[in-house]
Amino acid sequence: MKRISLLFALCLSLSIVSMAQSHYTIYPVPHEQYATDACADFTQQVSVVAEAGIDKVTVQRAVQILEEHGLAAVVTEKAPKEGSSLLIGVNASKGVADKAATKQGLSRKVFQKAKYDRHILSLTADKQSHAQVVILGEDTDAAFCGLASLEQMLDRGTLGLPCVTLYDYADLKDRGVIEGYYGVPYSAAVTKDLFRFMARYKMNCYMYGAKSDPYHSRYWAEPYPTSITPEQERVGYLTQQMLSDITAVATASKVNFIWAIHPGQAFTDAANTHVLDDIMRKFESMHGLGVRQFGVFVDDVGVPDDPAMLRLGANRLTELQARIDTRWNGSAATPADTVKPLHYVPQLYAFSWVSREKGKRFFQSFKDVPAKVNIYITGRNVWSVPNTEDLAIVRDWMGGREASWWWNYPCNDNDMTKLFPMDMYSNFRDEKHIANLARLEPALSGTRTLILNPMQQGEISKIALFSAADYAWNNAAFDNQQSWEASLPAVVGKQYAPALRTVAPYLRYYDEDALAYLTGDYKNGQRDFPGALAAELRRVNAACRTLEGLKTSARESDRLFFEDMRPWLLKLRDMTAEAAARIEGKEAPDFSANEELYHFPILNGMGEDIKLETREAEPAARVLEPLLQWLRERQAQNSNRQ
Repeated sequence: MKRISLLFALCLSLSIVSMAQSHYTIYPVPHEQYATDACADFTQQVSVVAEAGIDKVTVQRAVQILEEHGLAAVVTEKAPKEGSSLLIGVNASKGVADKAATKQGLSRKVFQKAKYDRHILSLTADKQSHAQVVILGEDTDAAFCGLASLEQMLDRGTLGLPCVTLYDYADLKDRGVIEGYYGVPYSAAVTKDLFRFMARYKMNCYMYGAKSDPYHSRYWAEPYPTSITPEQERVGYLTQQMLSDITAVATASKVNFIWAIHPGQAFTDAANTHVLDDIMRKFESMHGLGVRQFGVFVDDVGVPDDPAMLRLGANRLTELQARIDTRWNGSAATPADTVKPLHYVPQLYAFSWVSREKGKRFFQSFKDVPAKVNIYITGRNVWSVPNTEDLAIVRDWMGGREASWWWNYPCNDNDMTKLFPMDMYSNFRDEKHIANLARLEPALSGTRTLILNPMQQGEISKIALFSAADYAWNNAAFDNQQSWEASLPAVVGKQYAPALRTVAPYLRYYDEDALAYLTGDYKNGQRDFPGALAAELRRVNAACRTLEGLKTSARESDRLFFEDMRPWLLKLRDMTAEAAARIEGKEAPDFSANEELYHFPILNGMGEDIKLETREAEPAARVLEPLLQWLRERQAQNSNRQ
């Protein structure tokens, strides 16, 4: 009996291991994933069948995913009798995908959950082991999210894929980015690249409110120009054609591109009786460029406490939403022209600025604003990490309506010379404005919207965005370290991920974790440590040189990433090379001619007070830079003695 029990236990153990290996690594982490023992192979040609409720954008995305994985996609009206197929539909539609899900006996319980973007993805094999995929969403946008999971499954290959069923959904409705920092706005190329990244990792919301864009703030009532100078483009100016291209890519990526206007104090100025006319005229211009959702910012212009001014602000917000609905959302409007509800960033977005009494009075003024209008907070403080307690306070003040969360992370407009490329909790520790020991809640409640205000380096911000998307989709499953490790190949690909993993702790300003012990022991004269320290510096230097390959990569996103990282990477490359040479007693290289490469442009201010400056990148500034200076001084002293 004991031998039988041991054999049974061994078989059970092997079965569990096999099942674990057949699960897919998908980000954001799915809520439910059930694998079987079967495997499926994709035939070279895959038939794509979409129900009537699935829009063209979703079909085009399906075709793109298949073709990028070496498969020929054929869009057809009926499922083929032979070969692989991808059926995409809407729950309870009675269409081809819905019927296939019923035939497979798939549970529909996921559609009963009070969640967002609910969908099912099923990969099965027919009698010839040909892959058959069914994606069933609560709507076409949810089915689009299912395609993001399929894309990552196909990254594993197209043959011998474990059959699986995913029941998935998002914990939060709006997940994405708010370009609302003070500094150089993203280029059109970076913005479009971010949209494509967001589509892959199920982010759906991008609010544009770049503080240093003059047509967002200073010239808010004027249309964007039709042409700009090369210098203006270098500091983030946009033309009408650029914005049209941006909105087209956003539409193709199913990212709601929300263009925000910043009329400042004019919005609550009783003497300015034409402010809403001016705003609507600008919105009309932006609608012509493809924008289908708008925001209004009145942040950072002083917090009103006068009841009449508070009432005026709420009334104008209500009237503006009504004007939008009248203009674009009437019964005769086409779906392509309709405009989604407003997003509003008020003057008081961090409620600790004022007393509880004043805070309550301020937010109570929004009680009668239409419920569909999104009103933003950053929590108790400007840099607060999303939490249920702060949301509950504001919800109570607003009579039960939920607030949306503007999260200033990994924003570096107050630390422009620093990068935050590490895991989320390391970044919390490094960012002096954030509560260093803050942690994300496993069940955030009280909001449907979580959007991040990122660094001025949009490509490097992808690392943080990846993990934030992971959290917003599935609060409870978020694993900080695993999510960060997965973000690196997601951002720069498998080829460059190991080098980025090596370099990331040094690109940051705070390099104590990586170098403190080696440097301390070296300075204290420990015999074994010169070699260990030099070896570590050589390892980092080699990784820097590997990452320089991004500059000439065939992928545009790699080239954009390199350009974002360039000042920090090149300075780190040169610092490590010099320090290692000095430790090893070799002639130190002279990098004085490279110093200009370590600088980058910044913009400070808003409205009429925008200034262009340059700053020097500060990688590895806490340990490596002082070590290098110490080495120089010590060797200079030794030379003087000789």
